[in-house]
Amino acid sequence: MFDFDDRKSVTSPDAKRRIVIKVGSSLLANGEHLTPRYAFMHGLLADIKKLRDEGYEVVLTSSGSVALGLNAINRTPESANLQDKQAAAACGQPILMHAYKQIALEYGFDIAQVLVTLEDLEDRRRFLNTKNTIHRLVERGVMPVVNENDTVTTEEIRVGDNDRLAAKVAQMIQAETLFILTCVDGLYDRDPAQPGAVLVETINNVSQYLAATSGTSALGSGGMMTKLQAANMAQNAGCTTIIALGELDSPISALINGERRHTRCVAQASPSSTWAIWLTDRLQMAGGLVLRQEAADRLSVDSKEIFREDVISTHGTFQRADVLHIYDEKGIELARGMTNFSSDETSLIAGHLAASIEDLLGYKGSSRLINANNLVMLEDHHLNWDQPVDSRAVMLL
Repeated sequence: MFDFDDRKSVTSPDAKRRIVIKVGSSLLANGEHLTPRYAFMHGLLADIKKLRDEGYEVVLTSSGSVALGLNAINRTPESANLQDKQAAAACGQPILMHAYKQIALEYGFDIAQVLVTLEDLEDRRRFLNTKNTIHRLVERGVMPVVNENDTVTTEEIRVGDNDRLAAKVAQMIQAETLFILTCVDGLYDRDPAQPGAVLVETINNVSQYLAATSGTSALGSGGMMTKLQAANMAQNAGCTTIIALGELDSPISALINGERRHTRCVAQASPSSTWAIWLTDRLQMAGGLVLRQEAADRLSVDSKEIFREDVISTHGTFQRADVLHIYDEKGIELARGMTNFSSDETSLIAGHLAASIEDLLGYKGSSRLINANNLVMLEDHHLNWDQPVDSRAVMLL
């Protein structure tokens, strides 16, 4: 069912009826009592049962574990710190999964828990292992329920929101549509509480609307900003995103049938290969390189590889095979690519051009920091990342 050749386009006949659904904490947990909203969960899984019977392959990305576990540790959303949230996730995840499993079995299908961390999505081998697991579950008729493993993650090494996690899953399984269910019926051109606010029904360029987004829900970690970032990631993979209110009855099928208001973020007509998408759509910056302007200009025109003599500074601490963000001297992000060297090795070989790599590192190696087949130039539909103000930046001039 899934295409495992990462150099091919993401479009395939199999993807036509494959969907990812993301459900936020505010829909799953009662805001006052921090208990499961069973009525909504019944409505959601009843609709998923209907969709499965119609031939859809469904993967669910679910928030809710932290919110549902706060009572057990006697904390509130406002008072909980990071360690509280980790402990609450450990208490709430069994509650969430038990509710999903019992309700799903009532409708005649089974579910499986898939807990992931940032490393599972940013490391290539672990990404593919996760992809294989989800593939096998779907193949065997079991619906994966994916969530970040909040019990073991910290602020520095976490996805941070299930919107972008859902987009990574949509990319991973080459889904046709990503549905993000939330507490509003889509993106408005301003705060929906303001007079004259208008629902934006169709979005082609996400970047035009980022200024209109702000705020998060009391229970969740993501606001409309993360939903648009997720939509952009899905768009790049040829997946349309629907942002809509999580209604009790037919929350997904009503959207498919055009019966409810929503915001539709239209997929790119000609998506890149899954390999290029994995390289460009990052959840966290591992590190960066700043190129000499002449090297940056050359990169934009013809050469699609980066040599040690091209670099004037590095940002962050990174390892071999991490994906780096590539900037010119003006601070404009040009590309992203997988590095052949760690940050220490890069600083050493780029800062001592007169010496051979073998003399510097103790082994023979190429002067290419990033190979052409591991580098992707950014296009207008990608959201650029600002060059970091990094106290660990290493100037190599």
